[in-house]
Amino acid sequence: MDIYKINCIKELLSSNTYPGRGIIIGKSDDGKKAVTAYFIMGRSDNSRNRVFIENGDEVIIHPFDASKVEDPSLIIYSPIRVYENKLIVTNGDQTDTVYDGLASGMSFEDALTQREFEPDAPNFTPRISGMITFDENDFTYKMNILKSADKEGTACNRFNYSYKALAGLGHFIHTYVCDGNPIPTFQGEPERVYIPSDIDEFTQAIWSTLNEQNKISLYVRFVDLETGDVENRMINKNA
Repeated sequence: MDIYKINCIKELLSSNTYPGRGIIIGKSDDGKKAVTAYFIMGRSDNSRNRVFIENGDEVIIHPFDASKVEDPSLIIYSPIRVYENKLIVTNGDQTDTVYDGLASGMSFEDALTQREFEPDAPNFTPRISGMITFDENDFTYKMNILKSADKEGTACNRFNYSYKALAGLGHFIHTYVCDGNPIPTFQGEPERVYIPSDIDEFTQAIWSTLNEQNKISLYVRFVDLETGDVENRMINKNA
């Protein structure tokens, strides 16, 4: 097995009908951009009733049809927020936990010790989080996953990963291995994926390959490391 293999995101997604929610962070192939992507999927009507909305530097998830919301606690949150020189992306309201932790002097890892996996038995969906730290026209990034230690949800296992940004390389972490009942939690380290230099190429590679029935929304951000200029792409199936 080649531990340094860099996968094509389309190959990883095309064979998986339900990776759930996913975070990708890395550096573009030309070495000029910090890249992050976040997508959400859903099987229930409640989960599928969502759209991404931009609010300045942040992204907020809102119900597409407010009259159909059954339980907002796990579907309505801000997946992307900016704190000083840091870009936070998560699959739940732990975005705010990280943001508030940083504001009070905590590290990314320490802030997330306050949280556990989602209380949605029997799936116990893991909380996945990432953070980019910009510094001197470059960046480093971290990822974290909080997942149940057993099928009863009696304890939380915590995994942290830290990366130096390398041109053309990103890391992909998602909530589920595949579809199922209960849905099997993501296993192993974040997957190594190729990051192209073109934001539209990357956006379409993800969106066109996500399962048509289950995909809901995708947000991609490229940040120019020299100028700080930001370029975003947002796609909502419920547009």
